[in-house]
Parts: sequence; structure tokens; C-alpha cells
Amino acid sequence: MTQSVPIRELNQDTAGVMARVEAGETLTITRNGQPIATLSRQGIQPGPPTYPFRTDPMGPLDDLPTFDGPDLSDDEIDATLRGMGGDVD
Repeated sequence: MTQSVPIRELNQDTAGVMARVEAGETLTITRNGQPIATLSRQGIQPGPPTYPFRTDPMGPLDDLPTFDGPDLSDDEIDATLRGMGGDVD
């Protein structure tokens, strides 16, 4: 996972930021919260690109709620849905 570093921190602690990169971290430099550059150790391919916005409109699947209802068969579901909605012309 890429860590974000404000450009001010890069300016004030260049040696510290570069030591993190040398240790193998990949850092995204930001200005006003917006990414402007990515620093990674020479010779190491960076991972997949990161985006400042969600790329999956549904979000992660690991935080879906669980519903504790009865397990219904397909026939029971069809019977329940058959009476809903009304006629469509």
C-alpha cells in the first residue's frame, strides 16, 4: 500500500523521506491533498496505480452486511415476488 507524504514533509525532512524510499516504501507526494508524484526505490517496479477516487462503484465486498433470514428456495422466492408490482402494460 502506498503511503501519502505532503510536499511540505518532503521539503522539511527530505533525508527522512528518502530513507523510507530506500528502505523499500513507495510514497505518493501530495500537494493540498492531491497526488503529484510517486517515489519508489530504483529498480523496483511500482505496484498497480492508485487513484484519488474510487474505481469500484460498489466499494469493497468484505464489508457487506449479513442478513439473518430464512433460506428460501427458488420456488418460494418466485411465489413471493409473483404478487408484487402489479400489471405492466
